[in-house]
Amino acid sequence: MPMSTSAPAGAVTEAAPSCLERLHLRNFRNFRELRCEFPKAGAIVIGQNGAGKTNLLEAIYYLEIFRSFRGAPDRELVHFGEDVFRIEAELSGGGEQTGLAAAFQRTGRRKKIELGGLEVERIGDALGAFGAVIFDLDDASLVSGAPGRRRRFLDIVLSLVVPGYLADLQRYRAVLGQRNEALRAGREEVVDAWTEGLVGPGAGLMAARKAWISDRTAGFHQYHEVISGGPGASLAYETGLPGGVPEPAGEDPDADADRAALVESWEDRIRLGLHAGRKRDMRRGFTTVGPHRDDLVIRAEVESGGPHRDLRAYGSGGQKRTAAIALRLVEADSLRDARGREPVYLLDDVFAELDRDRAERVFRLLEDGRSGQVFLTAPKPADMPLRAGGLSRWRLLDGVLVKDE
Repeated sequence: MPMSTSAPAGAVTEAAPSCLERLHLRNFRNFRELRCEFPKAGAIVIGQNGAGKTNLLEAIYYLEIFRSFRGAPDRELVHFGEDVFRIEAELSGGGEQTGLAAAFQRTGRRKKIELGGLEVERIGDALGAFGAVIFDLDDASLVSGAPGRRRRFLDIVLSLVVPGYLADLQRYRAVLGQRNEALRAGREEVVDAWTEGLVGPGAGLMAARKAWISDRTAGFHQYHEVISGGPGASLAYETGLPGGVPEPAGEDPDADADRAALVESWEDRIRLGLHAGRKRDMRRGFTTVGPHRDDLVIRAEVESGGPHRDLRAYGSGGQKRTAAIALRLVEADSLRDARGREPVYLLDDVFAELDRDRAERVFRLLEDGRSGQVFLTAPKPADMPLRAGGLSRWRLLDGVLVKDE
C-alpha cells in the first residue's frame, strides 16, 4: 500500500512486508477447489453473506496459528462429505519465497504442517512463519466479552512474539489440569505436589503479559485517539494475586538481571496466592488464582471530559469496536517488531459497523507507515472506505473467486 510521512507512534516504514502470492484450497469449508494469485498490494473481496468471504480469510489466517480464528474445531473445516482439507500458499518477503501448507484428516484427526516443502515435527515450530493479523467483525467481543476472550487474545499474540511463551502456556495448562483433578477428588497431598509445578510457568506467563501490556498501551492510546477522533484509551493487567502486579525493580526492564528479578517476584506472588487460596480451592474443586483467571482491562473516556472507565461495562457499541481495532493494530505492531517484516492485514467486513469517518481513519492508519498486503471483505462495494479504490477487486460467489476486469 502507498506510504505517507505522517505515521503514528509505533509505525515504521522500513520493515519488509509479508506477501501472499498464491493460494490453493482443497475441501476447506465451502471451497471444494480454489486456486488464485494475488497482487502485492492485496485485494477487496465482495460477496453476499454466505458466499464464503469469512471462510476465505479463515483459510488464510489458518496458516498463521494452524487453527480457526473463529474457534471451530478442525473437523468442522473439512468440506461436507470429504475427509481431508488442505491449504497451500506461496509466500514472499524480504526477497525470499517459501511454501507453507497445512492439512487435516478427519479420520484419525491428523494434522500436518509443511514449511519450505518439509513437514515440521511440532506445530509450534511453524507458528508465525506467515505473519498475519485478522480484524474480525466479532472483535467487539474482545472488549465486551468475558475475560477468557481477552486471555486467549494475549496467549495467541504472545505465543507468536515471545520466545518460550508457548512452552510455558502448554506446561501451565497441563499442570493446572492435574491440580484441578486432584482438587475435585479431594486429594490434598496430590494438590500440594502439583502446586509448585504451576509457579514457574505461571510466573513466566504473567510477566510476559504484563510486559507486553506496558509496552503497547501508549500505541493503543494513540490508535484509539486517531480512530475515535477524540478520547484516548489505556490497557492494564488485572490479577487476583495478593500484592497486585509487581513492577520492575531495576532501571532497565529488558536487562537480564532485572527481568530475572521481576520473574522471581511473580513467582513469589503466585506461590503465595496458591497457598493462601488452598482451602478455597479445595471447597470449590478448581484453582481460583493464576494466569488462567487474570484479565486485560481496556479503559477509555466514555463521556467527554470524564474519567477513563472500563469499556466492558460502560462503553457503547461504537466505542468497543474502536478499541478492538486499536488492539488489533498494536497486535500488528508486535508481529512486525518481532519478525522484522510487515504482516498481512486481513479485515473481515469490519467497516460495515463503522461510520464513514471512522472507516476512513482506520484505512488511513493502514496506509500511513504500513506497507503490508491487505485483504478486505464486504457484502457490497459501498461498504468499503473511499481510499480502498486502489486495491484490486474480486467477487466471490458460491465458493468461486473471480477478479473484476
